[in-house]
Amino acid sequence: MQLHDVWFVLIAVLWIGYFFLEGFDFGVGILTKLLARNRPERRVLINTIGPVWDGNEVWLLSAGGATFAAFPEWYATLFSGFYLPLLVILVCLIVRGVAFEYRAKRPEEHWQRNWENAIFWTSLIPAFLWGVAFANIVRGVKIDQHMEYVGNVWDLLNPFALLGGLVTLALFTFHGAVFTALKTVGDIRQRARKLALGVGLVTAGLALLFLAWAQIDQGNGKSLVAMVLAVAALVAALAANQAGREGWSFAFSGITIVAAVAMLFLTLFPNVMPSTLDADWSLTVSNASSSPYTLKIMTWCAGIATPIVLLYQGWTYWVFRKRIGTQHIAVDGSAGAVH
Repeated sequence: MQLHDVWFVLIAVLWIGYFFLEGFDFGVGILTKLLARNRPERRVLINTIGPVWDGNEVWLLSAGGATFAAFPEWYATLFSGFYLPLLVILVCLIVRGVAFEYRAKRPEEHWQRNWENAIFWTSLIPAFLWGVAFANIVRGVKIDQHMEYVGNVWDLLNPFALLGGLVTLALFTFHGAVFTALKTVGDIRQRARKLALGVGLVTAGLALLFLAWAQIDQGNGKSLVAMVLAVAALVAALAANQAGREGWSFAFSGITIVAAVAMLFLTLFPNVMPSTLDADWSLTVSNASSSPYTLKIMTWCAGIATPIVLLYQGWTYWVFRKRIGTQHIAVDGSAGAVH
């Protein structure tokens, strides 16, 4: 295996980690409207992800930086062709971060309500757009012989991509509901389990249709194994949720995301962005990569830094592992801040 193949795998792992972690906190943000009945319950939901949401976004920065350094042609074509949806995602992530930090800075109800609305929409929109973006990457886009995207934004809104957006939106919401059931106590925990069942059934239907479409279109034996694992894990997550085993349900919903995203990368390889105009114009791991020397330096740096980041982030989740409920929310609003 050559270094550009190794870095394709590493970038896939970074995106898988991002969707696994950011997936549930996008889901929790969406649940602030779908599950919470009042302000204390919304504060409980927000506080479940308060200590970890910013750490989860490190995976996105790492994935983007690794793509820029390891596959500059892929990065250039992707960010120029998908400029508008990626800009919308970036603005949402900025506003979302500000909303978490500023929501509890003032006690007025309208102030907190506006920021809570911002958290909901800036969780929902990226959850949908990431699916649209990745579905287009897998399906292929209009790339010419100069490795440049020559389509327009409307070309990205095709049926396969829109279905991909609905899948990630539903899957992240389900993942967030399961995480909420795992991290809360009392009535909100029971309602999260009930909501997870309904959302999970919708997710199962959408995911099966989308993954089967991708498999039939350009899948292979390895991607078929990943697809079967994703579907089986989702069924297991639903069963564990019904049995009240929130830890197992969250683990299986995470495996669903891991296997589904892995399947997309398996169908993609050795391409990184297929061309729908001419297969010879597709970007591949070889024609879009940096020099071997650059990849070698990156490999040494990643080998040193990655274990440190994983240990620190794992320690963060361990420290903030306890469940919370409305009884832990101070009446004066002091517990409303995200720490």
